[in-house]
Amino acid sequence: MKPEHQDLILRACAASSLRVGAKMQTLWSGYGEIVRLHLEGCDRPSVVVKHVKFPQEAAHPGGWNTDRSHTRKVRSYEVETHWYRNYYTDRSCRTPACLAVCSHGDEMLIVLEDLDAAGYDQRRTSVKDREIKACLRWLAHFHALFLGVPPEGLWPVGTYWHLETRPDELEAMDDAELKAAAGAIDETLNGCVFKTLVHGDAKLANFCFSQGGEDVAAVDFQYVGGGCGMKDVVYFLGSCMEERECEKRVPGLLDHYFTELKRSVKKDVDFGALEKEWREMFAFAWTDFHRFLLGWRPGHWKINRYSKQLTKEVLLKLKL
Repeated sequence: MKPEHQDLILRACAASSLRVGAKMQTLWSGYGEIVRLHLEGCDRPSVVVKHVKFPQEAAHPGGWNTDRSHTRKVRSYEVETHWYRNYYTDRSCRTPACLAVCSHGDEMLIVLEDLDAAGYDQRRTSVKDREIKACLRWLAHFHALFLGVPPEGLWPVGTYWHLETRPDELEAMDDAELKAAAGAIDETLNGCVFKTLVHGDAKLANFCFSQGGEDVAAVDFQYVGGGCGMKDVVYFLGSCMEERECEKRVPGLLDHYFTELKRSVKKDVDFGALEKEWREMFAFAWTDFHRFLLGWRPGHWKINRYSKQLTKEVLLKLKL
């Protein structure tokens, strides 16, 4: 780590010294790393640093190494930096506090509160009902908090699979009918009356759990932006349940999400109209992500019977 970066962190945390700890994660396509730093002489035992360094040549695991892909990633880190500098959540949708940000040349540094030290030290690769509901509660509170808030400085339309940012993957699709309908599906979702900010990458891996699993915090805001809250919900559910679980459990879990959303929105919101619109958008949001997968990685495990059935329903609706 460069001396100037160390000085920034020491000043931001009022620490006397720091020690570089374990690398927690390599960023997607080799665009940097996330590391934990241990501090001395201040009230924080540690911080987490997201250190972005744009590579000379990216190594995308799916082979999508294009100028468009690089430009999208650069923009995603600019968005995340803007998010942490300018937007704030509360305890109902916990995120790490941002302690410092700097950007120079091909490097960016985001210094964040260590959620492990704050009690969110558990990660899950599989989840039980309690933990799924905790994440849906987080999403409901997040969507309620930012309902009607314009995505200033963020992605105009959030999520990393938004159609406008993925023309290469659309072109690669073999499903001609869904390919032809992709624009109409995107227009339907973008035409929602009730818009909020969406996390944009709300997979299970981006949630940090408390010891008992009843409380969660979320990280990774590279694709936060405007849109319908169902985009986050379908992406999260698809990240932690296989097709048979989806067929059996999605209706009840959707009810839970909307119960939490109703508790969280302001009293002047027409919740009946909001719920009706977003429930109608559920299949459209699921199909929209299915469209992306078919072009990006056609053999992905999430391309299953449940996704295909929802896509079939959406395509029929568009013909009516």
